[in-house]
Amino acid sequence: MNVDEMRRAVAERAAAMVRPGMRVGLGTGRTAALVVAELARRKVDVVGVATSEATARQAREGGIALASLDEVSRLDLCIDGADEFDPALDLIKGLGGALLREKLVALAAARFVCVVDDEKRVARLGERAPLPVEVVPFGWTHTRARLQALGLDPSLRETNGKPLLTDGGNLILDCRWRMSIDHAQLAAQVKATVGVVEHGFFLGVAETVLVGTANGVEELRR
Repeated sequence: MNVDEMRRAVAERAAAMVRPGMRVGLGTGRTAALVVAELARRKVDVVGVATSEATARQAREGGIALASLDEVSRLDLCIDGADEFDPALDLIKGLGGALLREKLVALAAARFVCVVDDEKRVARLGERAPLPVEVVPFGWTHTRARLQALGLDPSLRETNGKPLLTDGGNLILDCRWRMSIDHAQLAAQVKATVGVVEHGFFLGVAETVLVGTANGVEELRR
């Protein structure tokens, strides 16, 4: 299978995990969008909580009922993609710009299922993808300097020559780091940095990772 076929196969497997009556977190990104499309095609009677405005628009157009995160006490399932995953099933997310809402929705779910193609598999997080860090616009250059002091190399994400604004009105700094830095320690340090809203490390969050491979869908469990 090519990459598009891998993603479709994973989306179909993930959508089959959804049962009528469930409250489901709907992720953001190419593979997550295929899951939303498959749920709409199957006309599964669920209530979705979208992780971005783009996903919310897609869900509404597909006839999927939506609720805000504050309107549900608990989600049965969240399905979302990732930019990288390692052998421990830890993830980097946020290249789609929705990492804050993605993390809020993921942590509200009884189960988090990650849907990816095999190209996202790495031996160690950060091999290919940077770590997205969402920061408030006010004084963002000072926040960048504080992140640099942690050993990170942050760059402001832009689109069409202008800073990208998230759905929450924040900026994203894409950060590279020395591979010798411990992920858990780095995550804690970044989270404690003044001006940081959230980071794209999803450590210990995914229960299951569905991987589209050339030979079909591989299911990995924590």
